[in-house]
Amino acid sequence: MDGLITIEIKDNTFARQFETTVEEGLVSVEYSFQEKKIFLTKINVPESYENEEFICNFLKNIMEIALERKFKVVPILPKIVVFFKKNPVYKELLPPGIRL
Repeated sequence: MDGLITIEIKDNTFARQFETTVEEGLVSVEYSFQEKKIFLTKINVPESYENEEFICNFLKNIMEIALERKFKVVPILPKIVVFFKKNPVYKELLPPGIRL
C-alpha cells in the first residue's frame, strides 16, 4: 500500500493483541474477534512514547494482515476511526453499515 513501511508484528493470540517492539518498549493494539471481524479496541504504548507516524505505520501493517486474512475491521477506538479517515484506501476493510 501507499507509504507502507513494513514492521515486524507478532500476533499474540494468547494476549489478543498485535505487538511490536520499539526502543522504548512494547507497542500493541488489542483486539477481539467475532465472525470474521476484528475489533480493534486499544492501543498501548510505552509511557511518554509519542511517535504518531510509527503508530500510523503500525496500524497500516495491521490492515495488511486483515486484508491477507480476509477480515473486516471494526474500529472501536476514536484514534483508529481517525486513522481510517486519514487512510481511505483501507475503508474496504470496514464491515457493511459502518460509517465514519
